[in-house]
Amino acid sequence: MQITYIEKKCHIWDSTKDYTEKKLKKLEKFFAGDCVVHVIYTLERDDNCKVEVTADYSGIIFRAQETTKDFRESVDRIVDILIRQIRKHKTKLEKRLKASDFTFESGFSSDVEEDDEETIIRRKTIVVSPMSEEEAILQMNMVGHDFFVYRSDADNRICIVYRRKDGNYGVIETE
Repeated sequence: MQITYIEKKCHIWDSTKDYTEKKLKKLEKFFAGDCVVHVIYTLERDDNCKVEVTADYSGIIFRAQETTKDFRESVDRIVDILIRQIRKHKTKLEKRLKASDFTFESGFSSDVEEDDEETIIRRKTIVVSPMSEEEAILQMNMVGHDFFVYRSDADNRICIVYRRKDGNYGVIETE
């Protein structure tokens, strides 16, 4: 496992990095090959400590972030979140492959507990404003999302602009 540390608006002690590495070692049992992990530490207003962890395993991205009063507490919570995500992903893969009668080795090396059905944990209401594709891309990048819903100012249709895996952008238009 290759771990990269990034510090924003703070300096992280080596002991905190060692603690993070020790906790992230728990994830190694799930990965058969190399995994690249990026850890971002940010000190926010009100002395809140935000930690973001992104793990890239053979093109599959697992990501979690937590904000608490202590970096170590955030790391503890993140590891639990990532383990749940990995188990859920593996369970879905196994169900899909069993349903299609294929035999496939997923690359994960741990037993998985069955997770509950997917539930909606958050619902948002948005105001769809008329704008151009360029404005929508700018708004999407400003909020830090991978997609953005807007109304086309050219023909008044609802559209979605999204970031593709290759770094370019795509647009989904409604009829």
